[in-house]
Amino acid sequence: MFEIIKTYKQTMPSLRLIGIPYTDKDRDQFGSFSSQWEDWFRTNRFEALEKLESLPENENSYVGCMRMNDNIFEYWIGMFFKEDTPVPQDFQYVDISKGDIGVNWIYGSEANGEIYGDKPHNACIKKLEEQNWISADTWCFERYNCPRFTKPDEHGKVILDYCIYLK
Repeated sequence: MFEIIKTYKQTMPSLRLIGIPYTDKDRDQFGSFSSQWEDWFRTNRFEALEKLESLPENENSYVGCMRMNDNIFEYWIGMFFKEDTPVPQDFQYVDISKGDIGVNWIYGSEANGEIYGDKPHNACIKKLEEQNWISADTWCFERYNCPRFTKPDEHGKVILDYCIYLK
């Protein structure tokens, strides 16, 4: 079972998310976007983004960003950059205003998927409420930090940063 082992506030500058947006119609048979992630790694799609100067506050992490846009769920795969960063061909972007985020470190097994979905999301919202922080109901994102996420510990578990913009 996953657990939240750390919660803190971080200020993000105005930034540019560069990547590719997906919608509910792009979900795989399990209801996730894992097939899109697999495609990104198979086709080395991150290579073009890694050549750009990423946003230092995001520690060169890949991100899976979620929001509702005109009543349509969007899930972006990409990276954060300084605002006005040129966008490589075949990618899209969205600019996100400066703001505070609540960061939760979700500790659990990536292999069984327990760190993804509604249960961890709701647990993160509860942690923010315990701090008297209120979700802005705009962007939330999974931050895949190296090595927290990429190197499982002796129990085979990793840490996923789950971030939510605050009011």
